Amino acid sequence: MNAGERGGKRLFMALLLALGAVLAGVGAVLWLLPRWFAGAEAWLPTLLGALFGGIALLAWAGIAILVFAFLFERDLPGTRRLRGLLVKGVFPALVAVARLFGIPKRQVERSYIAVNNQLVLRSGCKAPPERVLILLPHCLQVDTCSVRITGDVHNCRGCGRCPIAGLVEIGDRRGIHLSVATGGTIARRIIVEQRPQVILAVACERDLTSGIQDAHPLPVYGILNRRPQGPCRNTEVDLSEVERGLALISRGAVVRPAPSPAAVSGER
Repeated sequence: MNAGERGGKRLFMALLLALGAVLAGVGAVLWLLPRWFAGAEAWLPTLLGALFGGIALLAWAGIAILVFAFLFERDLPGTRRLRGLLVKGVFPALVAVARLFGIPKRQVERSYIAVNNQLVLRSGCKAPPERVLILLPHCLQVDTCSVRITGDVHNCRGCGRCPIAGLVEIGDRRGIHLSVATGGTIARRIIVEQRPQVILAVACERDLTSGIQDAHPLPVYGILNRRPQGPCRNTEVDLSEVERGLALISRGAVVRPAPSPAAVSGER
């Protein structure tokens, strides 16, 4: 676990704690409203107060599970359900809380991806190589390349100007399918066609966050790309991070020998 992942998880838990405090405060105010005003027995504020208080307790219970899973590298019953709750319901609320403190949305997305990855691993989401899908964004291909790889990534000629050749080599060596998507619609179609058990996705913060939400309950392990020339243009990815992620989410792989440097560079 690198420093960025640890920092992301700490931010996520801090925001979750702040959300719990906000909900508890709102619940307390609603609970006390009828007693502050002439002692009226108004059932609606009381009910809403109990509801907000209950949600706050759930948020704090989620924090306890996250802390246990992250600090002690152990899983607790309900981790998989907690991941679903974070994916579907909590993230938009955390973005709103972060906005109150002036925290950029991209930073919250990074923390969300780090927490999601840890929960995917803690819930034991592993699959054989043939049921793992590496999903890549089209922006990893150098923009001056005329080869179409969205239909078949093996059309790559291996010139070495972008990470695609290295990713193809990793997938072939591990027996794992790779696909390149130009957008969310294409990505969803690929998932339906391939029917993987687990996905390793490479993308920016925004696309990874939305992809994790769209694919749920299918587990997605996310790896952020690098954008030295700005978003959506000639992006990069750390191949060692891809290898590390695949080692964590795949099992029973028969790793084939790596091809010669000449083959990878396109000398055919």
